[in-house]
Amino acid sequence: MASVSYLNNPALPTVRPGYPGNKRIGHQFANGEHLYSPTAGDVLKWQLATNPQKEAKKHDHWVPRVVDATAALAGTDDVLLWLGHSCFLLRIEATTLLFDPVLFSSVGLRHRHPLPCAPEAIQNIDFLLLSHGHRDHLDERSIKLLAEQNRLMQVLGPLGVGPVLRGMAPGLPVQEAGWWQQFDVGPGAPFEVYYLPASHWHRRGLFDVNTVLWGSFLIKVLATDKLIYFAGDTAFGDHFEQIERQFGPLDIVLMPIGAYKPPYMMTKSHVNPHEAAKAANVLRAGHLVPMHYGTFDLSDEPAAEPLQHLTEIAAGGMLRGELHTPAVGEALPWQDWE
Repeated sequence: MASVSYLNNPALPTVRPGYPGNKRIGHQFANGEHLYSPTAGDVLKWQLATNPQKEAKKHDHWVPRVVDATAALAGTDDVLLWLGHSCFLLRIEATTLLFDPVLFSSVGLRHRHPLPCAPEAIQNIDFLLLSHGHRDHLDERSIKLLAEQNRLMQVLGPLGVGPVLRGMAPGLPVQEAGWWQQFDVGPGAPFEVYYLPASHWHRRGLFDVNTVLWGSFLIKVLATDKLIYFAGDTAFGDHFEQIERQFGPLDIVLMPIGAYKPPYMMTKSHVNPHEAAKAANVLRAGHLVPMHYGTFDLSDEPAAEPLQHLTEIAAGGMLRGELHTPAVGEALPWQDWE
């Protein structure tokens, strides 16, 4: 039997009392208590099956609206920008965070819409936050460019991500955390950053299954005590209730809504729109901004379906908070939201 151990970063504080660290079985991180990754059988079944929405998907040419973000990127005002898929830029008191950037298309991962700016315009990044290692969240070409044009940038990410990044951009400062740990962002930062649970898995190559942790981020703005949550990639689970219990109601939640069909393949990796709304309600979110839809073709549902369903849920009064559905590149004045 594989050995069981618990791992965290001993240099960082753990904010959940009694939490022993992330469970590892052998060399793999557990998804909570148990190992998980999609089975070869499910992958083969998906490849051989006929999508019942094949025709609907074929004729669905919807893409998110894109507006030019160049001016907003060059400014200094507080802003929240969706750059497509799960990539957000968040500026707080002239300090800039960038989440899960994938700025270029690659084999099997083609952008369905243009970026709202030239990749070279993404500069003055202070902190690069990486939720996990999947290629639609951690892209080698993007990491290399960002490291080159943001010389003071620091990476905040999960346990095990350091060796992955050293192969892309040697010398890039990387701070790794386990679940429920607070990053060290220095005494002058206008916020605190916590790494929190998600229900997901890791794989980039043939022999690295679950060797890098996955998770979510919480940003606490010190001047206002606003809480901004980036859910990463996740299935629905009890971690949402645990996060709300630890931190209380969240102000702004960035939540994935796409890549949920077929359910037998996706339900343990991603939330669907109904689960996304349920998670936001459990978190008692005041505002919900959806992500992880429209940019890449990752699953069987038609491109427009995730946002359509979430909009219907909100219109039906089943969403506690206010729904914001920005265009790619649209500047959101998050600091003004009550």
